[in-house]
Amino acid sequence: MYGLGIAKGLAVTFRNLFRKPFTVQYPEEAVPQAARFRGEEFGWFEERCTGCASCAKYCPLGIIKIVTHPGGSNMQEGQSYTVDTFDIDIGRCMFCGLCVEACPYDALFMGSGFERGQYVRDDLIIPIEELKSAERRLSTWYRPQLEGKNYHPHKDEPLSWEEVGRK
Repeated sequence: MYGLGIAKGLAVTFRNLFRKPFTVQYPEEAVPQAARFRGEEFGWFEERCTGCASCAKYCPLGIIKIVTHPGGSNMQEGQSYTVDTFDIDIGRCMFCGLCVEACPYDALFMGSGFERGQYVRDDLIIPIEELKSAERRLSTWYRPQLEGKNYHPHKDEPLSWEEVGRK
């Protein structure tokens, strides 16, 4: 009884002994990612954002802080607001994507990066300045217009705000 179990275990070992390993030696070797991977970064297009705060309203954890004041533009469509503060606390984010789905103007996207580890929890807040200057490697999750173009965030160039909308 014990000898049969050991023989079966050794058979599995010998079967796998000469196979090519499929582990990745991260960080020396890049980890392959799918185009729909949602990571710890966000893409925000200031040009598309009207300051409606739908993303903050629909966030189940309340991690998005938006402070606006009346901007005086787009008066015919219903006034747009100037965004003073747009902070996202990714230390508490569960990456559900409800904020991205709630944005009616396609101003907020989830990115595909995942290397934002910090030692201090306060450094996990993404301020508006970082959102404005960040490279936009957008996940194609919940964005059929990007999947239709066969866009891949790590192989293709970052997109401009004109190219990402649903139109």
